[in-house]
Amino acid sequence: MTQELETYFNNYFAMFRSEGWKQLISDLQSNVGQINSVEMTTDNDNLNFRKGQLAILATILNLEAQIENAQEQAESEDSIDEAV
Repeated sequence: MTQELETYFNNYFAMFRSEGWKQLISDLQSNVGQINSVEMTTDNDNLNFRKGQLAILATILNLEAQIENAQEQAESEDSIDEAV
């Protein structure tokens, strides 16, 4: 893994450990139920808007797992390269 890629992952992991990140994730998780409410949907435009909001929230809420998976993949590729 390059130094640049290692720094990239380390920066994310430092952010994930911060209290601010934990607070943001907690707040966003609380909002998902409210945004995902069909009762609050007024029309098709509002439904599509809510779908967009949920897609963005899912990306943020799953970011830590995505970064962990990317790091594992980069490390496994390094292991394969070293074995060859």
